[in-house]
Amino acid sequence: MQFLKDKKSIITGAGSGIGKAIALLFAEKGSHVILLDRDEEGGNSVANDIVAAGGKATFFACDVSKQKEIIDLFNHLAPFDILVNNAGIAHIGNAVSTTEEDFDRVISVNIKGVYNCLHAAIPIFLKSGGGVILNMCSVAAKVGLQDRFAYSMSKGAVAAMTLSVAKDYLHQGIRCNSISPARVHTPFVDGFIAKNYPGKEAEIFEKLSKSQPIGRMGKPEEIAALAAFICSDDAAFITGTDYPIDGGFLTLNT
Repeated sequence: MQFLKDKKSIITGAGSGIGKAIALLFAEKGSHVILLDRDEEGGNSVANDIVAAGGKATFFACDVSKQKEIIDLFNHLAPFDILVNNAGIAHIGNAVSTTEEDFDRVISVNIKGVYNCLHAAIPIFLKSGGGVILNMCSVAAKVGLQDRFAYSMSKGAVAAMTLSVAKDYLHQGIRCNSISPARVHTPFVDGFIAKNYPGKEAEIFEKLSKSQPIGRMGKPEEIAALAAFICSDDAAFITGTDYPIDGGFLTLNT
């Protein structure tokens, strides 16, 4: 069923991983998808795949950390119905090993990038009578993960922004929710393992997979399926809510 038919969706970080899966599924469900990413090759590739399959997609290269760039682009794209704040970067380190440069880089994308998109999109939603916002959070916002100091901090901020926007625009037709995945098998995970554990790829992959009680990593397509529902009119009664999708990570770990 094309339950996103006639919806225009902006998806940040749509050139790979979870963002790519969301873009592909939203297009399959009838949405005209606007893909945003710094990776022009990846973004164009996903857009071309969507169009080749008969869907509607347009790619724009942009940097979510640049406010003017985002405001100008969103005003150009207006009106639209859905914003998925998926763009983000990872970082490994604790409070001592994290450098100021790394800390600022995580803030600029994972926090300021989300703020910039909210700042640009909400006035457009208000003019058109409402809209849907979905922020990509993480289980890292809720539990202590080793060597994820800056990343966890950034996702805690995303959780707080989600609640704030949901509350502030509760009666103005804007819904705002978030999704909190545990570890998801994306090209980033494979690259991280290959870079940091050469020769031990299979062993580390199995160890990371089993850190979820269900015994495996999530699939990008599973995150996309939840995102599609939350952003659809079938979820019209849902706002200010975070959805863990974590293979039991938050509740079943002992």
